[in-house]
Formats: sequence, C-alpha cells, structure tokens
Amino acid sequence: MKKTLARWLDSDVGHSFRTSPVALLAASIAFVCIFCSVFAGWVSPHNPFDLAALELGDARLPPAWAAGGTSKYLLGTDDQGRDILSALIYGARISLVVGVVSVVLSVLIGVLLGLLAGFWGGWLDAFLMRVCDVMLSFPPILVALLIAGVGRALFPNAHDTVAFGVLIISISLTGWVQYARTVRGSTLVERNKEYVMAARVTGVAPLRIMRRHVLPNVLGPVLVLATIQVATAIITEATLSFLGVGVPPTSPSLGTLIRVGNDYLFSGEWWITVFPGLMLVLIALSVNLLGDWLRDALNPRLR
Repeated sequence: MKKTLARWLDSDVGHSFRTSPVALLAASIAFVCIFCSVFAGWVSPHNPFDLAALELGDARLPPAWAAGGTSKYLLGTDDQGRDILSALIYGARISLVVGVVSVVLSVLIGVLLGLLAGFWGGWLDAFLMRVCDVMLSFPPILVALLIAGVGRALFPNAHDTVAFGVLIISISLTGWVQYARTVRGSTLVERNKEYVMAARVTGVAPLRIMRRHVLPNVLGPVLVLATIQVATAIITEATLSFLGVGVPPTSPSLGTLIRVGNDYLFSGEWWITVFPGLMLVLIALSVNLLGDWLRDALNPRLR
C-alpha cells in the first residue's frame, strides 16, 4: 500500500496534485465530508433518527453564538428539535451515497453502450446515438422528476429502501448519455489503431478486444466526467428532495433540510435552510474543483 502510494505521488498526476493548492484544499474538504459521513454515528453529537431523543421544546433554537442559543446545539435546531449539525452530517451521507451510487450505475450503462456503439458501428451505433439525442433533448432534472414521480405513484407505500432505489435509478437514467457519447467517440478513434488491428488479425474475440485493449484507453475522460458528475448527482438529489419526490421526508438529506428550512426562512429561523445550503455548496464545489484538476492533470497538453 505504501509503495503504491509512493509511486503515485512520484507520477505526473501525483506531482500535479502535490503542487496544486486548489486540489489539496478541495481534497481536504472532500475528505472531511466523506469521513464525517461514513463515521456519522461517532462524529455527530446527536442522532437525528432517534425519535425518542427528540425534544420538541428545543425546536427552532438559534445557533450557539446567537441570542437564545445553547452549546448543546452548535448550529441550532430545526422545526422538530433535531440538531442541525447532526442532521447535516447524516444528510451529507445520504446525499453522497445517492450521488456516488447513481454515478457508478450511469458509468456502467454509459461505458457499455458507448463501447458497443463505437466498436460495432452500423445500425447499433445509429440506434443508440438517436436514443442519446432524444435523452439530451429533455432537461435531465425533468426526466429524473418524471421517473421519480412515476416510481412514487407505482409504490406509494414502499419501504425507504425502495424509495432510495427509485431515486438512484431516476438519476442514473439521466446521466448515462454523456458517458456513452464520450466513450463512443474515443472508441471510434481507438478501434482503427494498429494494436486493435493486430489483435483482430491474431483472432482475438471482439469482446476481449473491447475489454482488454480498448476499454483501458478510454477510461481517462470517463474518470474526469464521473468526478464532476458526482457533484451534479448530489445537486439533482437535493433538487428532487426539495420538490418532495426524492428521499423520504423522514430522512434528513440536504434537500429535505433545505425544503423544511425554506418554510421558516422569512420568519427569522434562517439557520434551518442556510447551513444545509452551505453544506451542499461546499460538497459540490470541492468535487467540481477536484474534477477540474483531474481533467488538467490527465491532459498532456496542459502539463
């Protein structure tokens, strides 16, 4: 493990990371958010899922430094008496899980279809690209909203796990298009190169050529796109939850926290919506900055 890390730090990408203050800052913020989300049970001062521990008398308390605040709730409480700081930690975990899983599914679908379209060509390429054109003609958030709404209508009394599954699928089915088009373009270039032609001449099966030869050479742009799309998926989840078709209302995701706080924004309880909004911006910004750095680091023209 140490040798692998040392080799990576000595590589061109590792040197670019070590010498980029923006990448180091973004990685630090992302690491703190991921660490707190993974170990939310140990990091958060309270458990927002424990209904027995909620005290309605402590509802809508201001932050600790404001008049009427208490050190028990550093960032204040929401309308149910939940600690805002704890809700942010658990909410970030939900948003990160939904974002990462949906991007992984989008990558799997998009890379597979892009490889098939670019390598085989013909009617399959034309059909898949027309499907991509149709998907791109609609705003992604509307497609995700439609899929999530239909899923809610089909499973009105579904368990929380089913609701999360519907949300992840709705985001995944709107994100695979960009990966498919990116991989398809790279595959069209790679399939005509000498090493692919040599593999064909020696009788290597087409699926093996795609998996062993073409795929490793088209993953660079996919990795950059996936990093940036994590932030987009998190924002999409927050948007759907804000509109009421995302995660269940009992789950304190960043979107549901912002939606709840929006009802109290102009009545003086600004902290209920401002802190979740800042958390969402912080996560999305750090991930986007990492994606921008990775794009520049993997581009030999910018070294």
